[in-house]
Amino acid sequence: MNQNRKFSSRALGLAAVTGALVAVPFAMTSTAAAAAHDWDGVAQCESGGNWHINTGNGYYGGLQFSQSTWTANGGSGNPAHASKEEQIRVAENVLATQGVGAWPVCGQYLRWGAGSEDVAEPQAAPEPEPAPAAPAPNERQALIDQAKAAGEQVAKQYGFGDQYQQLLQQNSGLIESLGR
Repeated sequence: MNQNRKFSSRALGLAAVTGALVAVPFAMTSTAAAAAHDWDGVAQCESGGNWHINTGNGYYGGLQFSQSTWTANGGSGNPAHASKEEQIRVAENVLATQGVGAWPVCGQYLRWGAGSEDVAEPQAAPEPEPAPAAPAPNERQALIDQAKAAGEQVAKQYGFGDQYQQLLQQNSGLIESLGR
């Protein structure tokens, strides 16, 4: 019985470390990304800005999700009944996997920077500023390094440090891509 309890603690610890390692960088980047997109502009184009619309054409909510896209990207229930924030969260997942083309007409209104101003014609690039003396630290990489260090500490505490190192090595490409 004691051996099973030890295994359960180790398995739980490994699952917690793995989940934290993967979730922390994604949570940080999706929160920042959600604030940077003008989802109100897309909703205005798609649904007249009505976040709870059911148009009767198989698309629901302010961003006009099909039920299958909604479910596949982390939504539950009917998109028309979800909050604006939940619709934006799911839309960020759709944007990450399908790109702006997920909204073939209204994706053109999905631009960086929240705001309702009209899209202006491209302007000439401003004069480049002098290069800084030292490059600023990569915030994403810093978050990843923190998550890896915390994971390593917990892994050692539960006695599976070697497995954790293996996990990091096997997923090094994915982990490195998160830091870019």
